[in-house]
Amino acid sequence: MSFNLDNISQSEKAAIKKDDRLASFLKKEITIFGKSFSSKKKEDFYTELSVLLKAGITLKEALSLLAENQKSKKHREFINNITSGIVMGQSFSETIEYKKDFTEYEFYSLKIGEETGTLEKVCEQLGNFYSGKNEQKRNLISALTYPVIIVATAVLIVGFMLRFVVPMFQDIFKQNQVELPAITQFIVNLSGFVKNYGWMLAILIIAFLFLKRLFAGKQWFKKYKGLLLLKIPLIGPFAKNVYLSQFTQAVSLLTSSKVPIVNSIQLVKKMIDFYPLQKALNEVEINVLKGKSLSESLKKAGLFDSKMVSLVKVAEETNQTEFIFERLNQQYSIEVRQKSKMLSTVMEPLIILFVGVIVAVILIAMYLPMFKLSNVLG
Repeated sequence: MSFNLDNISQSEKAAIKKDDRLASFLKKEITIFGKSFSSKKKEDFYTELSVLLKAGITLKEALSLLAENQKSKKHREFINNITSGIVMGQSFSETIEYKKDFTEYEFYSLKIGEETGTLEKVCEQLGNFYSGKNEQKRNLISALTYPVIIVATAVLIVGFMLRFVVPMFQDIFKQNQVELPAITQFIVNLSGFVKNYGWMLAILIIAFLFLKRLFAGKQWFKKYKGLLLLKIPLIGPFAKNVYLSQFTQAVSLLTSSKVPIVNSIQLVKKMIDFYPLQKALNEVEINVLKGKSLSESLKKAGLFDSKMVSLVKVAEETNQTEFIFERLNQQYSIEVRQKSKMLSTVMEPLIILFVGVIVAVILIAMYLPMFKLSNVLG
């Protein structure tokens, strides 16, 4: 099932030039639907479509059945729009090409399935990929939800103390003209800053969230975001394992369809939106095209651990690439589940301890002058 990705790209570009008006119209539709076709929806969509196609139902009838079963009117219209394109004579891949809800990987995968007569198998593989991706996302969310809640609560508590509690003590100190220790003076100054400029901090946070959303699709933003994520203690190694799990799963699915390794790497780059991995895969692709082995190329890229490099080398010597990547995916998936639990377990007491120390420092800073005042009054 080998194919030439460049040939596909040239033919599709030619098709675009022939019908710019159709492309413009389809792109306007994208804005209407947004990105509502989430990974969870894609998992259900491809899995159910694969089952229907394997049962011998035509693609048009299968899409019509899926549209009827959609509870959301938006999703129903979305699938009906794809069906209409097929009725007009377009292929399945052509109908999704201009829709931002679908990735280039999905387009090329479906294109391959249509050209080789294995569309139902490709749909099954896409369903498996999004199933694994959704599970890893759930693991990541479950690992970070509780720590995030604790941090948010801590910020509110500290903010409340600095905004309302510390000023009460400050008034007492002023009335009695108590000389403040350095730590108390620091907390008082910090309280004054929060009181006078707290609204600016709130605006900065809102602006940061807005700019993050605005620049989310920019390549430079993805670059620095990915590199920063990998440097965060505990979270960085965990995130790396999540994306390596997705990488091994994608390569396993592609090699099972007899896709050449270079083309597999090209598709995975379009499939996983994580800059450090995409950069590493780009280096791997260049080295493989120069004639170097995959294991050697992975080792030079730097992102891939020694375990993967060693097993890929075994795969090359025994011609069991699909089997090895499938095993690697299982191992990384298990590690992701284990690390998600460990991350939650380790971060919880650390955050509680950190918050406790901050609150203790504030209280000690406030009570030190009180002890001095009691001695003076005594």
